[in-house]
Amino acid sequence: MWCWLVWCWLVRYWSQLAAYCGDVSIAPAELSRTEIAEDTSLDSPWITLVWNDPVNLMSYVTYVFQTYFGYPREKAEKLMLDVHQKGRAVVSNGPRETMERDTEALQGYGLWATFQKDE
Repeated sequence: MWCWLVWCWLVRYWSQLAAYCGDVSIAPAELSRTEIAEDTSLDSPWITLVWNDPVNLMSYVTYVFQTYFGYPREKAEKLMLDVHQKGRAVVSNGPRETMERDTEALQGYGLWATFQKDE
């Protein structure tokens, strides 16, 4: 019953609008779409940071860097020591979308990670 009342109201509304405005189409208007070429070279200076935390073991942080990024053990250990001694380390750089993905993945491993525009 309720649907029927709404339907009747819509038919009445459209018929009154058509009488007032002339022909009315409920079809969507065609919109012209302007293609914008994205310059990804300007979007490159983003970095992913891993921050020191009191929870994760140094061996686990090294393991995550090796597993997720595919870094060799030496590079993963160097980054882990930067995190431990300096409080943070830049673990990757690139376009914003990639850094967002890396940050979410590292957070999924339980690490404290953020991304920001490189200065």
